[in-house]
Amino acid sequence: MTATPDLVTPQLATTDLFRSVFRRHAAGVAVITAHGDRGPVGFTATSLTSVSAEPPLVSFGIGTGASSWPAIAGADHVGVHILGEHQRELAATFARSGADRFGPSTAWREGPEGVPVLDDVLAWLVCRVHARVPAGDHRVVLAEVVHGDPSGPGRPLVYHQGRFTALRD
Repeated sequence: MTATPDLVTPQLATTDLFRSVFRRHAAGVAVITAHGDRGPVGFTATSLTSVSAEPPLVSFGIGTGASSWPAIAGADHVGVHILGEHQRELAATFARSGADRFGPSTAWREGPEGVPVLDDVLAWLVCRVHARVPAGDHRVVLAEVVHGDPSGPGRPLVYHQGRFTALRD
């Protein structure tokens, strides 16, 4: 069954409308990491996008008010981690404001270019920051892939309707 769009009384664009529409958009879950002046930083992102294969470029968005923004703003390299369905708590930790993201419950190690690399993820990349593009209250970061590993086992974690969930067959 499909719903016919109401084109007679569309809603005006508001922050609530925007958020409501994107809650319906299922997205893969990634954690972005970097080395900051006071140690590792990171945040959960559902805005990760493949941009180009030649050269290999990715993009992600980050709010300029986010606690990780100062480190991302100054980082030469970032880590991109694709989370598996077994990592809901890790995704929640990196999404929660004020959480100890690199505390004892987070398994990680220093990777190439000094970037924090999370353990047990489906895949990870280390990327050289290419540009930070202003976009409203966010910045879109374009980064070129320089290292990575796609060999983690499992199925991807998905964000939909305001929660982390797994794919259904």
